[in-house]
Amino acid sequence: MDSTTMTPEEKLKMMDIKLSPVRPAAGNYTSHVKVGNLIFTSGQGVDNYHGKLGDTLTLEDGYNASRQSMINLINVLKAELGELSRVKKIVKILGFVNSTETFTDQPVVMNGASDLLAEVFGEAGEHARSAVGMAQLPNNTAIEIEMIVEVQDD
Repeated sequence: MDSTTMTPEEKLKMMDIKLSPVRPAAGNYTSHVKVGNLIFTSGQGVDNYHGKLGDTLTLEDGYNASRQSMINLINVLKAELGELSRVKKIVKILGFVNSTETFTDQPVVMNGASDLLAEVFGEAGEHARSAVGMAQLPNNTAIEIEMIVEVQDD
């Protein structure tokens, strides 16, 4: 099957990425809010990468953490939409990178998330993006990403 005719779920399966239930909130908030045809997600960290980029974590670790955070966000979309083909456009992602004050490759770290969105959603995965360094993140997670997504009407 041609990758341009595959569903996002088929592309994920081909990449051997298994979706899982949405991670529980770490506080008094919800994983996302849908307003009209926009979904605003809460930030998603990761379970496997802890520490600071530029200190205990490599650039490759950061890229992989960013990719894992995006998988966690795709889990949120799947739970809300049922079918990921309802994603019309990834509008914007915002990445918070746990990094030392001298680390300046936050955009390279965020490429892990952006590359995955392009692989899964094609043109609909092209997005605006910000990547910022943070002095610390909850649970010492390497990264936290949130996003805004336009979806097809119900």
